[in-house]
Amino acid sequence: MKKEIILFTVAALTLSSCGIYTKYKPAAEVPEDLYGEEVAVSGSTDNLGNLGWREVFTDPHLRVLIEQGLQSNTDLRSAQWRVEEAEATLMSARLSFLPSFALAPQGTVSSFDGGKATQTYSVPVTASWELDIFGRMRNAKQQAKALLEQSHDYRQAVRTQLVSSIANVYYTLLMLDEQLAISERTQQSWKETVDATRALMDAGLANEAAVSQMEATYYSISTSILDLKEQINQTENSLSLLLAESPRSVERGKLEGQTLPDHLAVGIPVQMLANRPDVRSAEHSLESAFYATNQARSAFYPSIVLSGSAGWTNSAGSMIVNPGKFLATAIGSLTQPLFDRGANIARLKIAKAQQEEAKLSFRQALLNAGSEVNDALVKYQTARNKAGLFEKQIASLEKAYESTSLTMQYGNTTYLEVLTAQQSLLNAQLTQVANRFTEIQGVINLYQALGGGRE
Repeated sequence: MKKEIILFTVAALTLSSCGIYTKYKPAAEVPEDLYGEEVAVSGSTDNLGNLGWREVFTDPHLRVLIEQGLQSNTDLRSAQWRVEEAEATLMSARLSFLPSFALAPQGTVSSFDGGKATQTYSVPVTASWELDIFGRMRNAKQQAKALLEQSHDYRQAVRTQLVSSIANVYYTLLMLDEQLAISERTQQSWKETVDATRALMDAGLANEAAVSQMEATYYSISTSILDLKEQINQTENSLSLLLAESPRSVERGKLEGQTLPDHLAVGIPVQMLANRPDVRSAEHSLESAFYATNQARSAFYPSIVLSGSAGWTNSAGSMIVNPGKFLATAIGSLTQPLFDRGANIARLKIAKAQQEEAKLSFRQALLNAGSEVNDALVKYQTARNKAGLFEKQIASLEKAYESTSLTMQYGNTTYLEVLTAQQSLLNAQLTQVANRFTEIQGVINLYQALGGGRE
């Protein structure tokens, strides 16, 4: 008996060294300069992504839309079902450690050469229990755990994407509303200019060409207004899809006065391992592949199964006894793979290759996350720097337009100069609004890139 215990201990230690029982070690480091050399990173863990979405998005209309999206969005609800599937898979893996029981009653009626019929019956309860000495079921359970965590991360990634998408579409609507208002004001102003030019023509101070050119520009502005209205309708439809509802008009505020956090802290890069759901998902995929490799290794070793049955029967070999007697049996079996060793080797190679693929995917997910943070920060900072320049440009263009308009009425400036000044002012105003949206979008993208919107 002592020899058997010693042999079992040596075998267990040997198998442990083969990697069957090893545990996955989570990543604790990230590439240097993950956010890029130009992004200043302090040692503080203060991070925009740690803020709740209500702290970032203060517009009451937007908050209502995000709440509705979190309740009804189809992708998010599908992600929840994926979590429940993974939970059931993990439960199945855990239950595989317990013995299985089954009731298997049997009965026969037989007669030989017209003789009296004999009846036999057996009412056994069968049991089977696999001993997980070589770690097959244990690694399967760990793999199921990793897949469950990955499903949680997937749901969180969908949630983060949903919050950011609703915010981006909402602010797109505010941008289009502001551009529409500017275009409509310009349309009205240009109509007055057309009327004034026609009056000058009647007084002999302008020609037909000037009036025609003014009218053509007026019609061009009018068509751009129709385009903006169409874009607003399409954007509202996109938002309705995110909310899983039919197309409708969206109640909203105005772009002017919108506030978002000014302190855009990115924290330390290693926080990406905990904050970004897609990065966590990639690591759990690597963890799952790690345990799949361990399972492939365990296939080289025997499986040990204990089985037995207990119940009542009236069949005692060649005799039939009534009433029936209690009968119990126990069997132990060991199955060692022999001729499928080549297949097991191939499966192990496949598992190792998939593990290396998962490792590369995890590293790429980290690099993608760092690049997204860099893009969002640069986008925000560039738009912020442009804002002051646009204000000065518009102020100058407004003066130029007023000056050319007055000069055309009372001097010798041509209508082409007025056209140019008015068109330049309109373009600058529309671009300024778009730049304000870009600034807001930079904050939203940075919030998402840092893993914001978590539960």
